[in-house]
Amino acid sequence: MAGNNAERPSIAYSCYHARNREGEQFVPEHVFSCQLTGTLTVNTGVKEYVFREGDFRFIRRDQLIKFIKQPPPDGIFQSISIYLDQETLRKFSMESGYSAEPGRHQADAVTILKQEPLIKSYMDSLLPYVQPNQLINEQLQQLKLKEAILILLQCRPDLKDILFDFREPGKIDLEEFMNRNYKFNVQLKRFAYLTGRSLATFKRDFEHIFHTSPSKWLLQRRLQEAHYLISEKGKAPSDVYLDTGFEDLSHFSFAFKKMYGVPPSRLAG
Repeated sequence: MAGNNAERPSIAYSCYHARNREGEQFVPEHVFSCQLTGTLTVNTGVKEYVFREGDFRFIRRDQLIKFIKQPPPDGIFQSISIYLDQETLRKFSMESGYSAEPGRHQADAVTILKQEPLIKSYMDSLLPYVQPNQLINEQLQQLKLKEAILILLQCRPDLKDILFDFREPGKIDLEEFMNRNYKFNVQLKRFAYLTGRSLATFKRDFEHIFHTSPSKWLLQRRLQEAHYLISEKGKAPSDVYLDTGFEDLSHFSFAFKKMYGVPPSRLAG
């Protein structure tokens, strides 16, 4: 794979033979992707998107998302993505004169891209870059990143105000954000960053609004949602714990019994 940093390759190939029932991640950089085979379901906490073979997408940086990767029957799940890091975009902005007009265009977390021949040919050109043991020199990698930016600007000129907006998240409504994103199992410092606060300010503002600590509120809110899904929607505990922000079933069951007096399995039965 090609890459411009040690943490993440610039061009990434994803391949799964078995269903990844549920996962979640923080998206730190803009991602430009193509669904090669299988189905990807993305949930941003506000909206759900389903991408099938041949679909293209752009995911804005600084987002929390949940995903399900589903291979086709007797097949494999495949996608290819290019990560547009801030350093590359800043350099492009300086060289080309492109700049954002902050606030002019409020994009969704995920943008569905039309099946333009220009995008398809570009994605096809990336396949040799992700072959096993294929090493691509830095200059060639940077050319593909630059090409991706130019194609996005050609096909969706409005993305200019997203690509070249280098500001960190601003201070936003904490109560609305937490009620929308409590199911994401991320550290408090991530929540703090995404709401435009230092960790100390986040904790102070949180307790002022909710009259309890973030950790206690998150646990209670997640358990309330799990109780609703099991008792009212008939879902199994094994299908609920990940979706409501718990890392493993045993921890979920212990916390659930402590709050409600019975294990979730008994409630389900």
